Amino acid sequence: MADVKITVRPNGPYRVEGPFTLVDAEGKEWTLPEGKPWVSLCRCGASVNKPFCDGTHSKIGFQAAEAAVRAEEGSAGFDVKI
Repeated sequence: MADVKITVRPNGPYRVEGPFTLVDAEGKEWTLPEGKPWVSLCRCGASVNKPFCDGTHSKIGFQAAEAAVRAEEGSAGFDVKI
């Protein structure tokens, strides 16, 4: 199986690259844009094109939870292992 890469964009969407299937809560597959090697998934909840990002996060001043925690705690970052 080919690699799938998920990148958390700072105060923005999740960018998903590689071959994958996106399925909703009812098991229905989303149609992904043809010929596009990646998609960005909304994280702010304000996109009118959910589950895909439409850039609204930058208009509403979305601050991701991990950024808010880092700013409050004064931490330089964190590690996530899956």
